[in-house]
Amino acid sequence: MPRKDNVDLICDIAELAGLFERSSSLEDFLDTATSIIAWHMKAAVCSIYLYEEDTGELVLRATQGLDPAAVGTVRLAPGEGITGLALKELRPICEERGSRNPGFKHIPGIREEEYEAFLAVPILRGLTRVGVLVAQDPQPNYFDENDVKALRAIAGQLATTIENANLLMGIHQAARAPEEEPSRAQPRFLQGKSVSEGLAKGKASIIGMIDDEALRAFDEDPTPRTLDDFHRALQETEDQLAALQQDLEERLSDVASLIFNAHLLILKDAEFSGAVERMIREGTPPQKAVSAIVHRYINLFANSSNPRLREKVLDVKDLGHRLLLNLMSHDPALADYEGRIIIAAELLPSELLKLAAQRAAGIVLLSGSTTSHVAVLARSLRIPAVLIEGALPLEFAEDKPLLLDANQGTLYIEPGDEVLASYDRLIDEQKRIEHLEPQVEPETYSADGVRIRLFANINLLSDIDYALRLKAEGIGLYRSEFPFIVRDNFPSEEEQCRIYSRIVKRLEGASVTLRTLDVGGDKALPYAPSGNEANPFLGLRAIRFSLRNRAIFEQQLRAMLRAGAHHPIRIMFPLISSVDDFVHARSIVQHCIKELDSENIPHNNDPQLGLMVELPSAVEMIEDLSRNADFLSIGTNDLIQHMLAVDRTNEEIADLYVPHHPAVLRALHRIAEAARSAGIDASVCGDIAANPHMLVFLLGCGIRTFSVDARYLPRIQKLVGQTDVRQAHEKTLHALRLTRISDIEDYLAIK
Repeated sequence: MPRKDNVDLICDIAELAGLFERSSSLEDFLDTATSIIAWHMKAAVCSIYLYEEDTGELVLRATQGLDPAAVGTVRLAPGEGITGLALKELRPICEERGSRNPGFKHIPGIREEEYEAFLAVPILRGLTRVGVLVAQDPQPNYFDENDVKALRAIAGQLATTIENANLLMGIHQAARAPEEEPSRAQPRFLQGKSVSEGLAKGKASIIGMIDDEALRAFDEDPTPRTLDDFHRALQETEDQLAALQQDLEERLSDVASLIFNAHLLILKDAEFSGAVERMIREGTPPQKAVSAIVHRYINLFANSSNPRLREKVLDVKDLGHRLLLNLMSHDPALADYEGRIIIAAELLPSELLKLAAQRAAGIVLLSGSTTSHVAVLARSLRIPAVLIEGALPLEFAEDKPLLLDANQGTLYIEPGDEVLASYDRLIDEQKRIEHLEPQVEPETYSADGVRIRLFANINLLSDIDYALRLKAEGIGLYRSEFPFIVRDNFPSEEEQCRIYSRIVKRLEGASVTLRTLDVGGDKALPYAPSGNEANPFLGLRAIRFSLRNRAIFEQQLRAMLRAGAHHPIRIMFPLISSVDDFVHARSIVQHCIKELDSENIPHNNDPQLGLMVELPSAVEMIEDLSRNADFLSIGTNDLIQHMLAVDRTNEEIADLYVPHHPAVLRALHRIAEAARSAGIDASVCGDIAANPHMLVFLLGCGIRTFSVDARYLPRIQKLVGQTDVRQAHEKTLHALRLTRISDIEDYLAIK
């Protein structure tokens, strides 16, 4: 290993304060600092991230060794990645192999994956966060305790210099800048949370909160229009909507049923078109007439006592926008949202589908949750989406050029040429990766040859091709609620049967697990009768809803049984809390089988029946449940949330959502043991399988089946291939004896 000149390095950095006066900018100073540090540390990479108070994020400001184009574009929230974690916890982090740290964040295109050894030290001025100093090298375990001490000393000296440099530069720039009004300038970017990963660029389209002036902007066009122009626009709009509906039916037939129905009904409504015609005949310009009647309908819908009508306000606005664009232009492409980044206060799942049909490039939500059904649907549709809570800046406007980095949760407003060029490269790289066949084997084995089965969770029929391309061995969870939540009414037995049949046929005999309806909580059906529950997450949801609404439950079960007439299927009940729940649900399945027998309708008369283990009460009854069920699936996300009484979407207590809590580990082990004793399969269905430390624990528990979002399959297969199951078992037994979270973290190397 090359000798590192740590003492010389500290002296040189101390002299950089004088060098700053000869620098043309803070950036020049930081570039010099990274070069000197990298040289003396004999490290391949040295980077400096500075903390921006106004945005609350770390920004890469200088680097020696990484792609220079990443400077100014890579942004991390405190706690995000190893670098962000060092700042959040105000401590150095030294990793033998950074990529194995569960907090490691891969940023495409900057070549960081080439460097295994990772040392991150916070730059602090007292308790004030200034930034983070990072050193990396391709040789694993390259940095030692002396390097940590040296970099801490250097960071301390840099803190004062950087802080003073920032102040001086601010003074110099203020002196040079021409006097102007107090700044009300649009911020260059907004930081949020990633909802659905991806990159997109395009112009802004603000929907869902448009005021009366937005549609009336067309009034300013002086070009005369006629009644014939209105009739032409009416027909063009109807044709476009019909084509969109047909296209969506072909691509997303399971959830696209009549998605543009409200648009077409209003368009064909004689009262709507007749009112516009009357105004035009009386001398009102067509665009003013359309705008006036659209706003009349908006007000009618918005003020209705019927909640289902109130939800159609966005449909009316969308229709008015399309109709006016067709009236004012002969270019039908302008009426769509193709290449647009949509800004919305909130979206219903059905509204997101409409935007997908119109080829929106990306979504920015101003309220909601990263775990909501809209978020899950956006990931299935592969639309980049970011959640930025709060109001938009006042200067934000329609058609503003935007760049959306949903990998990091960042929205750039009017990005400069440098930022655009950098992201163009990343977008090109992303497209190349998407078209390459991933290196995934059809079967998965541990390092010591134990067979592990990897399945995919799916939400839409369109997810299946992606899952199969990534070599999923079957479907471990089909979330059947999506065809329900995007419709205006319960889908019929026939509609459901067609959807489920397409799933099982596409899998050609591979295992398919269909979960029954899981609604309630944050998945309310707007058309279903419901009371105002004080705590809907603990209310009438999932299997409780199905058992309380037996007719709906039977329709779904009959559809599933019919779809499995010539294929093996597994039916799974969510949120089971007792043996009584399971036995009751099973008896209804048996009743449906007898009904189908008597009606001579082909069906599967012996499906496997299982349950989601996601409640503490189910864990307490797990031995009894295992003797009654054909299989178990551990819903880790909800199980952890309910066991620890922690809402994982609540940022105030997000740090208390701890998958490695000793109570959770013991529950997982107990479930696996109960399944083994009963001779049934227990799978894990949740994000913790993608955590390398938790995966080792689960393998050590005896879990041999995992079902995850398809995007995690390559990563999990690789992790399994690096794990010796016998060693994992020993590690699991030791972890189960520990009683403190901190001891478990140390033992499993979680932090």
